Amino acid sequence: MTKTVLLAGTHSGVGKTTVSMGIMAALKKREMDVQPYKVGPDYIDPTYHTAICGKPSRNLDTFMMQVEGVRRTFSRHAKNNDINVIEGVMGLFDGMDSTEIASSAHVAKSLGVPVILVINVHGMSRSAAALVKGFSEFDRDVNIAGVILNRVGSPRHAKMIKDCIPGIPIVGTLPRNQDISVPSRHLGLYMAHEQDFDATRLADFIEQNIDLDTIISIAESAPDIEPAMEEKLPESDVRIGVAMDGAFCFYYQEMFDSFREAGAEIVPFSPIEGEVPEVDGMYFGGGYPELYLKELENSRTTKILKNLSADGMPIYGECGGLQYLSTSYEVEDKIYRTADLFPAETVMTKKLQALGYTEGTAKGDFIKGTIRGHEFHYSVTNCASDAKLAYEMKRGKGIRDGKDGITEHNSLASYTHAHPASFPVKSFVEKCREYKRR
Repeated sequence: MTKTVLLAGTHSGVGKTTVSMGIMAALKKREMDVQPYKVGPDYIDPTYHTAICGKPSRNLDTFMMQVEGVRRTFSRHAKNNDINVIEGVMGLFDGMDSTEIASSAHVAKSLGVPVILVINVHGMSRSAAALVKGFSEFDRDVNIAGVILNRVGSPRHAKMIKDCIPGIPIVGTLPRNQDISVPSRHLGLYMAHEQDFDATRLADFIEQNIDLDTIISIAESAPDIEPAMEEKLPESDVRIGVAMDGAFCFYYQEMFDSFREAGAEIVPFSPIEGEVPEVDGMYFGGGYPELYLKELENSRTTKILKNLSADGMPIYGECGGLQYLSTSYEVEDKIYRTADLFPAETVMTKKLQALGYTEGTAKGDFIKGTIRGHEFHYSVTNCASDAKLAYEMKRGKGIRDGKDGITEHNSLASYTHAHPASFPVKSFVEKCREYKRR
């Protein structure tokens, strides 16, 4: 039996993330083996899942991964756990544009798993029944098997709502609690490793106000999943340095898995600390380079990257990686010199510049095919007129003029955060092999 439950909200801001984290923590407190997942292109919430559950959280996204990719990832990790807990994204039915694609509902339907709906009932009573009725009947293929009422004002308030909602179990009523929260900033919540995160109090709060036994029972109604074939990892013959510190911290666990499956060893290093590992290629993910520009400007890593790129080392960057690998980065009228791999200058803005899914087609020597991903940034990157851009964007803003992915030598960087379901990991690793063999 593959016990699984998906926790969804009626809309963003209902407390879905806090509830999901709390349920994971409470189940772990019972000494259950919990495998976490997150719907959508999210890097931050999974860090909390991972810290709580002690195993990497996996992203499930029916746009970036397609339905088969979601099923494949789920089946690879779902079987040997006591329970699988999936945190949804936005509102249950909110997908890409006006479609169901990439929504929590689409993931629930793709896997056949039951949904527990989280509702913020602050300021309502009987209207909550109309909300539940609408959500449960909107798409009959989505099994809403339970409801959690969040921000309940009093026991009387909870009873009024419970009496109005027949047929669907109310599995929890959470009172307002301002002390149970995670601080946020311009790209979302602070990440788990950036603070003294202790889930004990959150687990206690959930345990006191949510019926975990009923949640486990609901999870048992999920269909059994045939486990994916176990594949033995090949012996690694190349080393890829992955920038991993406060400046560069947005990564999908699946990307690391894909690198390893292609025969690469992952070597973490810190550009903030000036580290330069002995590797055959480098990968700079997104994150918060704007918070560490003084350290990065003076970093040994920053000073040596241009020569490594000119020598032909494959170097790949996404969003924060693009900003860092450009010539300079301007924040609040101060210009910092950065790695200078590309003829481009980045400027931090106060206004959100892009948010949403991306899809581009690449036809160059470095990278080919359709790349699907996501972009989210408060910056613009101004390229030289003769800069080479690799992606023709079918969807998303990119760097400029409907294009993304600036290239130089064997280096590539883009605003697109790519997922390994479409990013040519094997080609990148093979280029690292070619560089090593020279």
